[in-house]
Amino acid sequence: MLIIIGYCVVFVSVFGGFLLAEGQIGALFQPVELLIILGAGLGAFIVGNNGKSIFATIKAFPKLFHSSRYNKDMYMDVMSLIYRLLSKSRQSGLISLEKDIDNPETSKIFSNYPLMLKDKLIIDFLVDYLRLMISGNLNAYEIEALMNEEIETCEQEHEVPITSLLQVGDALPAFGIVAAVMGVVNALAAADRPAAELGELIAHAMVGTFLGILLAYGCVMPLGALLKQKSDEHIKMLQCIKITLLSSINGYAPQIAIEFGRKILYSSERPSFTELEEHLRQVKKSGLESRNDNATVNS
Repeated sequence: MLIIIGYCVVFVSVFGGFLLAEGQIGALFQPVELLIILGAGLGAFIVGNNGKSIFATIKAFPKLFHSSRYNKDMYMDVMSLIYRLLSKSRQSGLISLEKDIDNPETSKIFSNYPLMLKDKLIIDFLVDYLRLMISGNLNAYEIEALMNEEIETCEQEHEVPITSLLQVGDALPAFGIVAAVMGVVNALAAADRPAAELGELIAHAMVGTFLGILLAYGCVMPLGALLKQKSDEHIKMLQCIKITLLSSINGYAPQIAIEFGRKILYSSERPSFTELEEHLRQVKKSGLESRNDNATVNS
């Protein structure tokens, strides 16, 4: 929705300002110039990327129109989930988490967080490192190194569509100049025409430069910047999980480990200490009620 609003502001400001300056909006409608710029940009995109990069860029487009999932509520759920898992492992041993991590969809703990289960990359990251913790064959330094490598790989994958869009955006003003030069060449070839017609041809040629710059800085490059922001949000989630699990491996109690994870979040999404404490208190209460219900049924 914000993308559509942003584009409306761009085009209304540019074309509205042109109309207010008593410009003729029809003079800016040059399909041939647009074909040259967009065609050259698409061709350059295909040449500069392999099949995997092109597919990754196309796949990234739907994400642009979805609001961010990684808000304060999502982080509260993540920290609550990890807290419950770490508390269970502290009470019954890490081996008690095997059933939960082998089938998160059927786990009583994971099933309380349906939004988390929809994010397969986050769940896989969490489950994989819990599995490594259970194995006991790696120390904290080795697990941290492996986490860093995986997060870096994820970041590099996210950079592929971002780089592709920004490169196309960088090229569009140059293709606009190409279209303008071709228009000027066409105008000079008709130098024997009346001055009015010649001036019109030159004006049409200049539209190419205008369209190239507008498409680059008003349309394409903002999409690359937005993808970068979404990538940073995803990486921050992975870092939050990493810090929390490493704190637990180093011997900190679940509530302290969760606090370590909370401190690295962006201030716009970071819950306060009181908010997180109250949330965990509710988690403890619901867990206690659940155990009491089970005990009543068993008796």
